Amino acid sequence: MKKSIRISAGAALGALAGFAYYYFIGCQGGACPLTGNPYLATAYGGLIGLLFTVPNKKRDDKS
Repeated sequence: MKKSIRISAGAALGALAGFAYYYFIGCQGGACPLTGNPYLATAYGGLIGLLFTVPNKKRDDKS
């Protein structure tokens, strides 16, 4: 349960950061494919946040 909350929180924070990047820094003319679209910037941020929080392998408790 804690793992799924952590993963969801990471994705949500990443999506928030992606939207903030679009809103504050994003491309002014709309020619940039990633930062010119709020949906793509939010989705990309959520994906990056998800990748940072998903565990990549199990830890060995013996070492």
